Amino acid sequence: MTLDLSKYAAERGIKYFMISYTDLFGGQRAKLVPAAAIADMQKDGAGFAGFATWLDLTPAHPDLFAVPDPDSVIQLPWKKDVAWVAADCVMDGKPVEQAPRVVLKRLIAEAAEQGLRVKTGVEPEFFLISADGSKISDELDTADKPCYDQQALMRRYDVIAEICDSMLELGWKPYQNDHEDANGQFEMNWEYDDALITAAKHSFFKYMVKSIAEKHGLKATFMPKPFKGLTGNGCHAHISVWDMAGKTNAFADKNMPFGLSAQGKTFLGGIMKHASALAAVTNPTVNSYKRINAPRTISGATWAPNTVTWTGNNRTHMVRVPGPGRFELRLPDGAVNPYLLQAIIIAAGLSGIRSQADPGPHYDIDMYREGHMVTDAPKLPLNLLDALREYEKDTELQAALGTEFSAAYLKLKTGEWNTFCSHFTDWERSTTLDI
Repeated sequence: MTLDLSKYAAERGIKYFMISYTDLFGGQRAKLVPAAAIADMQKDGAGFAGFATWLDLTPAHPDLFAVPDPDSVIQLPWKKDVAWVAADCVMDGKPVEQAPRVVLKRLIAEAAEQGLRVKTGVEPEFFLISADGSKISDELDTADKPCYDQQALMRRYDVIAEICDSMLELGWKPYQNDHEDANGQFEMNWEYDDALITAAKHSFFKYMVKSIAEKHGLKATFMPKPFKGLTGNGCHAHISVWDMAGKTNAFADKNMPFGLSAQGKTFLGGIMKHASALAAVTNPTVNSYKRINAPRTISGATWAPNTVTWTGNNRTHMVRVPGPGRFELRLPDGAVNPYLLQAIIIAAGLSGIRSQADPGPHYDIDMYREGHMVTDAPKLPLNLLDALREYEKDTELQAALGTEFSAAYLKLKTGEWNTFCSHFTDWERSTTLDI
């Protein structure tokens, strides 16, 4: 039965709803709607000028309507009279095929046709920095090996605890919070769920972290590589696939190597097969390639891949299989679009199942020390342009995510790259001024 948002508002004292959709660049766009008007909005959606956001639309296109999904509604723990609700983009009565949430829902339906239910968890890392964005906010957080630093974690207790308390209140089942491998960096984990639910929670999590950080006079950033010499912000994805009842792990087989079933291995094969093109979506910014192609950090490791390899329980590879029936994709970074992350995982995995893709040999080596010995595995793209070219060449993956989406994404992201190339930097002046 569909939740009536008007009744929800009356029961919980909600005064306003934020009807929110996510554009191609991962930006969250919202309208603040009074509860008195939510009934009409639930039926027809809130109107937007799509051209004004990162979608491939023109000023001449008709209104884009963001139709709220009541199942996604969240009452803000830190502002109880406001509720956030994820929305699907509709134009002229039809889904906007390039909209990330629409892309993901279509792929979830395709997986369901094969009797598969994809469940995922994400590990979005973030920095807490000064309000002006110029430096790490905690001047005492200076250790060379800051990961799990107890003192640094507790100095940010007020922020981290408020975020975790909010997740507990929302029923997300958070289970651990830690100081990560860079100074000023943190990670918070909550229970995995169906791919669409995880995507919505991931979207809300980013909004929540930024909002609570601002409340405490700080700024939170998920930027892939905000500081030279420090570990970047990853967003590792843990993937398992189940039967439609969600009770039996379809990829678990204790009699197979790594506890991964034959079907699970072909799903992994799809991830490996399309990895270079995946990067265009999982690592979507110019800055992303400062993380996955970084030199050694102050802590001693980047914790990011640069080669298309997989392994068992070994964090130096692009994919690790830490336990039966699941694997971790370590490629995505903090800038990844929450909906497109889930969509491209499912698209690549289903491609692997269809083609019975072999993931190739696994490697047990430390890639940070011995990666140069691997000569038969592709290197990940060196920059955003290379990644976009890989995606452009991968017509199968383009088709899986949808031709309208793929054309729009390539067009807008290529424009972003061109803007970057035309930008003059201090580095150019410092290295070229006296030539």
